[in-house]
Amino acid sequence: MLGNLVRGDLLRSLNFIAGQWRPAAGGQELAVIDPATLQAVAQVADSGADDARAALEAAQAAFPAWRGRTGRERAQLLKKWHALIVAHQEDLARIISSEQGKPLAEARGEVLYGASYVEWFAEEATRTHGELIPEPVRGRKLMAVNEPVGVVAAITPWNFPLAMIARKLAPALAAGCTVVAKPAEDTPLTAAALVALAQEAGFPPGTINLVLASRARTPEVVDVWLADPRVRKITFTGSTPVGKHLARASAQTLKKLSLELGGNAPFIVFEDADLAAAVEGLMVSKFRNGGQTCVCPNRVYVHEAVHDRFVELLAARVAALHVGPATDPRSQIGPMINARAVDKIDRHVRDALARGARVVTGGRILQAPDVPGRGHYYAPTVLVGATPDMELACEETFGPVVPVFRFAGEEEVVRLANDTPFGLAAYFFSRDAARIWRVADQLEAGIVGVNEGALAAEAAPFGGVKESGYGREGSRHGLEDYQHVKYVCQGGLT
Repeated sequence: MLGNLVRGDLLRSLNFIAGQWRPAAGGQELAVIDPATLQAVAQVADSGADDARAALEAAQAAFPAWRGRTGRERAQLLKKWHALIVAHQEDLARIISSEQGKPLAEARGEVLYGASYVEWFAEEATRTHGELIPEPVRGRKLMAVNEPVGVVAAITPWNFPLAMIARKLAPALAAGCTVVAKPAEDTPLTAAALVALAQEAGFPPGTINLVLASRARTPEVVDVWLADPRVRKITFTGSTPVGKHLARASAQTLKKLSLELGGNAPFIVFEDADLAAAVEGLMVSKFRNGGQTCVCPNRVYVHEAVHDRFVELLAARVAALHVGPATDPRSQIGPMINARAVDKIDRHVRDALARGARVVTGGRILQAPDVPGRGHYYAPTVLVGATPDMELACEETFGPVVPVFRFAGEEEVVRLANDTPFGLAAYFFSRDAARIWRVADQLEAGIVGVNEGALAAEAAPFGGVKESGYGREGSRHGLEDYQHVKYVCQGGLT
């Protein structure tokens, strides 16, 4: 697939530091594996502490000039970057699919989704308004001014390798910050291609710096940024245990943090729901990226009065999903990212079956001849008879598995939905207007979908509560997360 790129020069294997593409200081390399074939598609730099320090030095050196530019000047560069991303949608999608595995149609959608954040924050860059405060004493003027926090370290996941880094870099750059970034080891090629287009758009050297590293060497890279007081903000999307580590380690220098962490999203179908719409909403929210998203429903609660009919409708849709590599235009579900992911999914299903659940469809690892090659595939699955004591009720499965729980009443299901340390997303379907307001108010989540399964939008704030983290991405609140407020008091005006 990578051999069909129109712009072969978008395939970059090196770090990008101070405007230059550089190998890792120690010369180490990392293989990038296609999860559909288990074949290496590239060798990239495997970096360490020296590379992290070099990136930080470059970002710090570039910060004064970048923050000194007007919002309009920063916006113009972001708009050029946005135009280049959209113009190279097909090449970027092929890179995403080759290293991440998602079907090409989804990868194309991710490119435009990520680009929407670049466009949004290009526009927001010109709107960093301050505040004139009514003076309490004659002869003074009081002002609140928004300023960039400084150097930002962005650490991004593999499941949306373009959208997640775009969602972090765009607001940081719009606010006047410079960036050091470390993408996931599974998907470094997409991040490097995106940065190559940023270089083409004309961002000054040192404004954006990219350091590639394996899972084993990532702590070595990130620890440099955690310990250095010149890094003023960490933005991270990933697991809750890693997020807690970043919070603890960054406390020594009191960095600002945005943490978008794990989820355990409930999806509730009330007895008065439009069942066809609820099934469609679940298909959209659950099977996007093969169930490998942080806002995927992990626990599906269906009222006992409509349980059997809902399961019947859902199972028919799930059984019809086509599983295969991105090279197959019929594919709707691609491979899981790696063997660890498949093992976790399989462990959750086997535990559920041992505790009394029943498979309606799916429930197995897929291998040839069901799918071509030796990729990491798992069959889209519906389970009934799920209970709170099962592993999949407590842990995020991160795969194409729908466990269905029965419930009898509103108060009961709200309690069950909130009975988790996580609080990223929640969904429910109902046609009762009073219930909609009651349940939306009571659900403990940063994002709530009401009669809707597709929630993400660049204009809306994205983030969680409880152990799903803090901070918001997207919307005007996303820009504020890369700024601090300076109070200025001028006296002697009488």
